[in-house]
Amino acid sequence: MRHVDIDYLKQWVGRTETRTDTIAPVPIDALNALLDRDDAPASPGDAVPPLWHWLYFLPVVRSSLVGPDGHPMRGGFLPPVPLPRRMIAGGRVEYPGQLRVGDTVTRRAQILRVDHKAGRTGDLVFVTVRNELTTPRGTALVEEQDIVYRNVAPPGTAPPPTQLAPAGHLWDRKFTPDEVVLFKFSALTLNGHRIHYDHPYVTQVEGYPGLVVHGPLIAVLLADLVRRHVPRRAVKRFAYRAVSPTFHTAPFFLCGTPEGENGASLWSKSVEGQLAMQADAVFG
Repeated sequence: MRHVDIDYLKQWVGRTETRTDTIAPVPIDALNALLDRDDAPASPGDAVPPLWHWLYFLPVVRSSLVGPDGHPMRGGFLPPVPLPRRMIAGGRVEYPGQLRVGDTVTRRAQILRVDHKAGRTGDLVFVTVRNELTTPRGTALVEEQDIVYRNVAPPGTAPPPTQLAPAGHLWDRKFTPDEVVLFKFSALTLNGHRIHYDHPYVTQVEGYPGLVVHGPLIAVLLADLVRRHVPRRAVKRFAYRAVSPTFHTAPFFLCGTPEGENGASLWSKSVEGQLAMQADAVFG
């Protein structure tokens, strides 16, 4: 087990990276198809749905710089955390403006925090990245995303206790995360992490029971649940937190309920009722 030198990793706090991209229509059309929506083809000026900025600013990494798990090798903009598993733990997105198809967008990313905690299976390192996306009209989106790094659980480690999802909801949707869906979302977001599409790797190397459903895909589906039920309301803030992993071995459920006139509570759960992700949306 590698030692975590948290003081060394904290030297990455404040590091920035700036990139520019153009909001092209094809990724939006492709994600519409993946989510089984019947939206018209995206056109210049159309608003980008909540969280769909993840279709842009994709990580372009030379093959020689990709690690054995399919992720880029450690180091560079993100700190080189020496723990083998890396996942999105959660995030918060605010929309002071709007991204639109055809926009040329600048993203300024900054490492806000690097924190060390002791978990059930050993060290945990949380890296929080702030992204600010600006267009010629001004700031369109501000995001904080939490990335967690951890060890592989030793053989025989008891699984973490489950948490039941809330019992009541007004909105729901059943979603089947088959291999094709997970592959296509990996392709759309240029996510090479093998746990999402390589069944022998995820079961034999990482020890999971099946392909892992992307946390960002579940968050996108929860935001999409809002669009399906209150299509005329714009999401101004969206926060999400991963609670337990979801696997491709069974369908899962997206649930939500309004909270007053200007928001909604959202969650995903397994067929057994286990809570997988929680989220909150605030409308403008």
